[in-house]
Amino acid sequence: MNAEHPVSDRTATEILDPREFRHALGSFATGIAIVTTRDARGDPVGLTINSFASVSLDPPLVLWSLSLYSPSLAAFQHCSHYAINILSVDQIEYSQRFSRPGETAAGKFAGIDFDEGAGGAPLLRDCCAWFECRNETRHPGGDHLIFVGLVEAFRRAQQQRSPLIFHGGRYRCLATDSPAEESRS
Repeated sequence: MNAEHPVSDRTATEILDPREFRHALGSFATGIAIVTTRDARGDPVGLTINSFASVSLDPPLVLWSLSLYSPSLAAFQHCSHYAINILSVDQIEYSQRFSRPGETAAGKFAGIDFDEGAGGAPLLRDCCAWFECRNETRHPGGDHLIFVGLVEAFRRAQQQRSPLIFHGGRYRCLATDSPAEESRS
């Protein structure tokens, strides 16, 4: 047994302060995306996520997660396809609109132009990139369900767009000339 990490009978939630845990997680900068699909009636469904990650290049797999308490859970569990729309820095309003609890699907998509991807999943316009995914597998993950999607099609914006970033509980954007870019030159 490692003295620095003693084994305990208490659960992680009993040991960790949930608010402080959330703040610590906020130290990791993430991109913001909207995942979209169609529900059983064929209506568009979408929500804001920042839990998006690549899993594999061969086969091309990506993952994201959704709260077990989300009203959209059933639509995503049972859909054949969904799309990951990677938001650009000028789409903060989309991020906010699609993250509002209780906002209807009609309200979320009101006035937003989109194209249809695989399985009818909405592809929001003016994003940085789009991933059209077959709803491949789902895995339990605590109070979330982890979705792994097989990417059937993807594309990037024809003109490079700056991504919308979230860090420390705030929206951010990338600096145009960062020290990291200079060190790679």
